[in-house]
Amino acid sequence: MFTIDTHTHIIPKHIPDFAKKFGYGEFIQLDHHAEGRAWMMQGDKRFREIVANCWDENIRMQEMEQHQADMQVICTIPVMFSYWAQAQHALEVSMFLNDHITEVVNNHPSKFIGLATVPLQDTKLSIQELERCMKAGHKGVQIGSNVNNKNLSEPEFMEFFAACESLNAAVLVHPWQMMGQEHMAKYWLPWLVGMPAEISRAICSMIFGGVFEKYPNLKVCFAHGGGSFLPTISRIEHGWDCRPDLVAIDNAENPKKYLGKFWVDSHVCDHKMLQYVIDMVGADKVMQGSDYPFPLGEAVPGELVRSAPISDSEKKMILGDAAKAWLNL
Repeated sequence: MFTIDTHTHIIPKHIPDFAKKFGYGEFIQLDHHAEGRAWMMQGDKRFREIVANCWDENIRMQEMEQHQADMQVICTIPVMFSYWAQAQHALEVSMFLNDHITEVVNNHPSKFIGLATVPLQDTKLSIQELERCMKAGHKGVQIGSNVNNKNLSEPEFMEFFAACESLNAAVLVHPWQMMGQEHMAKYWLPWLVGMPAEISRAICSMIFGGVFEKYPNLKVCFAHGGGSFLPTISRIEHGWDCRPDLVAIDNAENPKKYLGKFWVDSHVCDHKMLQYVIDMVGADKVMQGSDYPFPLGEAVPGELVRSAPISDSEKKMILGDAAKAWLNL
């Protein structure tokens, strides 16, 4: 079955020393300390070790063949968003990363599809960069689940969502800057607890803030199967029902109305959860997404869907057809 992995990350092998250029900040640098291995450095702190499949498209394509993936949607690693930086500097970082993705896509147009990153701390610059990238062939944009702890329902982001809708740009919402992470560093809890909560935060914010009402043709995918949103949707609905004075202040619609109005990826790690997600939003709104090439991602991208006790038509939809609709292919 034709397979598009809609959730993969990429980074250039060599990154300028933006901290030195701009004179501040912990912009990511790569310390290539061994053949095919590099530390992502935040200032003098090690953030994560990555290997060559994170920057070498030839290795990626070899592994795609092993994983039976025909195409990958590629986007930056969320720590590269740089929402905390001065807007013009974040724009420069975004342009560097986006131009790299454009180059990879242009070199292998049958294998890769690009999603841009934009400096969301400045709406006008974000729209400017999104327009530039869409003209260059990107199919959409990846954004964080919050922007400097501002929820995606804030009025300042509405113009950006309007531009995404107008440009028919696919939007991937990815968790980052996990809430409470400073209080739960032990046991990798920001990634195990914070990430699912961040996606639920983003979905609830967009629903209760009326984003999907204002922009009904906005094409949004939420990473990691929608995080903890779908497993707790009935609690969320109950809160909307019993305390509308707190929950329904900007949008009077039942949150369950929006099930099937957005996409989620398939990275839920469990067949029963995959079936539940399909039941909640429909197979046409679930897309193969692995979080390749990171350890917390799917070990063998696509294996969960291919081995699931679901119909072949559902597998075909999730592995490829749903993504074609999201990406306007």
